[in-house]
Amino acid sequence: MCYMRCRHCTMVYANPVPETLVTGQFYQDRTQDFYLSATKLNADYDPVRFQREWRLFRSWVSPGRVLDVGCSTGGFLRGLIPLGFEVLGQDVSTGALQQAERVGIQVTHTPFLELSENGDSFDAVTFWAVLEHVMDPHAFLAHAHGLLRPGGICMVLVPNLHSLAIRFLGARYRYVMPEHINLFSPRSLRTMVESTGDWEVKHLSSMHFNPVVLLQDMWRGGRCVSDNERAGLLKRTNRWKKHPALGLLRWGYRCLESLLNAQVAGDNLAVVLQRK
Repeated sequence: MCYMRCRHCTMVYANPVPETLVTGQFYQDRTQDFYLSATKLNADYDPVRFQREWRLFRSWVSPGRVLDVGCSTGGFLRGLIPLGFEVLGQDVSTGALQQAERVGIQVTHTPFLELSENGDSFDAVTFWAVLEHVMDPHAFLAHAHGLLRPGGICMVLVPNLHSLAIRFLGARYRYVMPEHINLFSPRSLRTMVESTGDWEVKHLSSMHFNPVVLLQDMWRGGRCVSDNERAGLLKRTNRWKKHPALGLLRWGYRCLESLLNAQVAGDNLAVVLQRK
């Protein structure tokens, strides 16, 4: 994969992009072996899986109508239903959407950019780990603006180009991967937002830090990590979050994560936008 940097907004992007990523066929092809694998489903439906995302979301959004773009099998939205939210999920993977429907999530199979702005609008639109995958992230943000009610909230989570992991490992980091065709720094993410629609940036920070990934990738020296390995680590991470004997270790981890986030050096960037 060859990456280039925009001279104007400083966003890093892949060029050229494989056709299967442009069309979305890449995500259809991996549905059965990854999104619908027992290990991945177990991890995505674990109550601790989306703790940080739910916490951030609920601090900005009251119960209302929510569209989750790239919802996969519905793990994030599933946790909002008991809180009184009306939810709708959208994804390019037909199989993932069918699984989301099986657990009670209302979904749409319409491509996101084709959703009508003349229909019912939303109180919130979320892009959890989506904009790094799409050819035109500007268009996705602009369309989200049109789907939101005035004052509505848009939340974006993307890998952080200035994370400790990327600074330390560079291209050896597992999430510098072919399907991540856009890489954002805090500056380039803010610049893109400011050039796309009439948004107010309410919050921009980093979140998440996985020291196991850092250590593993340092040891592997850049070897490709399979989907099965990624799903397995996610499941183990969820288990560690709940293990009663690891309380002191979790406290130390939270302190380290807080220090990194104070420097906007966590694994991901999270931005909260409000439609003016």
